[in-house]
Amino acid sequence: MSELDLQHALAAAREAAQAASEVLWHYWRRGVDVELKSDDTPVTVADREAELAIRKVLQAALPDASIYGEEFGKDEGGQDLMWMVDPLDGTKSFVRRTPFFSTQIALMHRGELVVGVSSAPIYGETMWASAGDGCWFEGERVRVAATSSLAQASISTGNIKSLTADARWAELGALIRESNRIRGYGDFCHYHLLARGGLDVVIESDVNILDIAALAVIVREAGGAFTDLDGQPLTLDTRSVLAGTPALHAMALSRLQDALKG
Repeated sequence: MSELDLQHALAAAREAAQAASEVLWHYWRRGVDVELKSDDTPVTVADREAELAIRKVLQAALPDASIYGEEFGKDEGGQDLMWMVDPLDGTKSFVRRTPFFSTQIALMHRGELVVGVSSAPIYGETMWASAGDGCWFEGERVRVAATSSLAQASISTGNIKSLTADARWAELGALIRESNRIRGYGDFCHYHLLARGGLDVVIESDVNILDIAALAVIVREAGGAFTDLDGQPLTLDTRSVLAGTPALHAMALSRLQDALKG
């Protein structure tokens, strides 16, 4: 995509995130009933209405692009461009009145993630990025920290249930013991902190691509590395994350891979 097209797409994604935030604020104030999907995960009217608000903006901005959304699935738009939307990532937090939830909007061009917007309206922050133009936090360009030593590193973990039964679990424990600090910020929060230099490594093992697509663009444009736990690039089937400063990502990946070898 040309620079002009990317800026147009980024502007649309930011507008769509703002439209979603108005829906989320409305239901945050009044409360919502909770339903369960077929996979036993919760969904609310806020999720659905926020996605509809997002789709309206994105369809008007790029009518030839397809949209893959958490609540309404993938439509039959163009193959080269696909929006990836999670209107309310963190529904469990939302319904329990915990402000750690966000709206995630990314654009994929021919298999490459090129635009990302992460909006956490109740928490009070938005980050955005487009390929080649850096990462921005509330209008200020930000970068990951320069941390290269594990002894100085802050590590954050998110969803790690499946990792507890993995051969890499013990090695994760070793990484934590050797680090400076361990936290479990989770969701959008630890990726935002990583992108602006507030921590150094993020590890998750139970995610959906819609949860992390925008955040991958943001972290990469902030100078960080973002892969799955096997070091592979993100695809629609990605289920895990290893993100961090370049040096610490490489070190953690090597040690986790060695753990799999026994």
